[in-house]
Amino acid sequence: MATIYDVARASGVSPKTVSRVINRDGAVKSSTKDAVDKAIAELGYVPSTAARAMRSNKSGLVGLITGAISLSPSRVDVSGLPDLFIVQGIQKAMEASGKTLLIADTGGQTDRVAQLIRTFEEHRVEGIIYVADHHRKVSLPAVSNSTKLVLANCYDDIGTPAVIPNDYRGQFDLVNSLISKGHRRIAYLSLSARLEATKHRTQGYRDALAGAGIDFDPALLIPADVDTPDSDAEVQLLWDAIDRVLSLPEPPSLICFGNDRMALRAYGILRSRGVSLPDDLSVAGYDNHKLITQTLYPTLTSAELPYAAIGIRATDLLLGMINGTTDAPAAPIQVSGPVTHGNSVKDLPTPITKFSSVGRTTK
Repeated sequence: MATIYDVARASGVSPKTVSRVINRDGAVKSSTKDAVDKAIAELGYVPSTAARAMRSNKSGLVGLITGAISLSPSRVDVSGLPDLFIVQGIQKAMEASGKTLLIADTGGQTDRVAQLIRTFEEHRVEGIIYVADHHRKVSLPAVSNSTKLVLANCYDDIGTPAVIPNDYRGQFDLVNSLISKGHRRIAYLSLSARLEATKHRTQGYRDALAGAGIDFDPALLIPADVDTPDSDAEVQLLWDAIDRVLSLPEPPSLICFGNDRMALRAYGILRSRGVSLPDDLSVAGYDNHKLITQTLYPTLTSAELPYAAIGIRATDLLLGMINGTTDAPAAPIQVSGPVTHGNSVKDLPTPITKFSSVGRTTK
């Protein structure tokens, strides 16, 4: 096995110069660098990361804990794989950092997290990112003072640096865009009321209505999803929620669904009732899962849930904390996404109010 001394002899420089080229910790002429790189390639020299870590007190390793790899079959559906998309964002952001990403999967068992954190710390990782499968509060074991920890898609009660989706802003912007198209009777068939995202999105829905001077009607807000994977119960609950809002004396002109998967099922339910989309009823979703939004007919209007951006922001935050260039934020960083407009929303005529020169309404 080639050593640093073999590389030095082959390139005609000192071992210290070879070390500078490898570690990029000093000025070296481009011709010297080329000679060293050529010798490394020809000799098949592999630098010792362990030795480098001992000298610099930095391992160059970052740990990632997720449940995205060992997804249960019940979760692999067209609803999307948010934690996997977050992981992909983390991988992209890590590529240019020069650090090595170590990924550990929980296997769906939250009690494994403590052991995975210990294992990573035993390998002297410089930081750890923990990715949750949905926006929620978590409670993780403490890490040592020398290890930086960032939470992605989740937060805790002790102020651990975190990056989360701005669910309030997403629903607020979505409903605002629907109001701008003339809709005032807007129903919201949400995910389970126990979810963190639902709490924020519901407030966004209500505030958007209030901002447009539209009274909130409790009959138009119905949780239409269950916490546990049960496709039969989900379809039954969704069918009932749709039936309830369409049976109102003044039914909605548009229904917002808690996510794109719900909207996908709703397309079938509505068409079985003879409802034409969007001529008879407009529809919007949430997530902007393109496998759904772009393949449905008509294409689905949806609010973006920026999973990849969450992963990238979490990685940038962690790397900044490791390098000492970024302070830990005092509150979770919220990431927003745009509203993507499909053909599932019909423009309605908006009332025209005429004003006299003195500002009084005229008829």
